[in-house]
Amino acid sequence: MMVKSRLKVHVRHNHTATLICPACGQARQVSVAKLLNDRHALAVRCRCDHVYRVLLDFRGHYRKPTDLTGTYVLADPDGPDGGVIRIHDISGSGVGFSVLGQHRIAPGHELEIKFQLTDRKRTVLNKTVRVCRVQDDFIGGEFVCDNGLDKDLGFFLRH
Repeated sequence: MMVKSRLKVHVRHNHTATLICPACGQARQVSVAKLLNDRHALAVRCRCDHVYRVLLDFRGHYRKPTDLTGTYVLADPDGPDGGVIRIHDISGSGVGFSVLGQHRIAPGHELEIKFQLTDRKRTVLNKTVRVCRVQDDFIGGEFVCDNGLDKDLGFFLRH
């Protein structure tokens, strides 16, 4: 009955989540609507008596962990800036990546990023990203609306 690591669980738009016990693999659907403005981390006891911790992710889109290399370009009045990035996670609405080396990226900046997916076609994507968060070399941003979700990115996120 020892609580070990925390599992991240995505909450769907209807405020339900699927919890899967790491000990026995039993899955169950639960409503988490009453937790929306409350706790996002909780301990769950399975029918097999195993207790595990869950971190509820209320983001609008599923964020897929990745390890993709790409480049960025920042059009800056003080001179252009650019470099190599490592994409750690991606969703239909945004991306989280780290910049290799020094940068001048700040919240509100718009970047052009280019990267290749690991799909069968090795699809190359060019996206405009509005920076929302900068923490040292980690950048979190949202895709600037470009006619909805890219078909290749959507397929990549589902597989």
